[in-house]
Amino acid sequence: MRAVIRFTTRTIRATRLVVGDRRIPRPLRWGGGLALLPVPGPFDEAVLLLIAVPLFVFYRRPLRDAWSRASTHQQGDDAVPSSRAACEGVAGPATAELDDVGR
Repeated sequence: MRAVIRFTTRTIRATRLVVGDRRIPRPLRWGGGLALLPVPGPFDEAVLLLIAVPLFVFYRRPLRDAWSRASTHQQGDDAVPSSRAACEGVAGPATAELDDVGR
């Protein structure tokens, strides 16, 4: 039972981080917030299906960051990074290319 509660809290925290992450376009974030509303019927599920595809295809890194941050989330830390600092420590060509541009 504790595992279910931990998973649910982590999912809620990750969702809150994704909705506030500025690396994801505002309409997708609004769609995520809209899908969380307690609307009766299949409306919220349809919105989730519509926003799931672009999030999964184009914004996998912010989703992964939010999921990992949600596991180590502390109660007083609600700040969501909105700049390149959000990707610090993530190895890959995107950060390496950014470092080479300034030289």
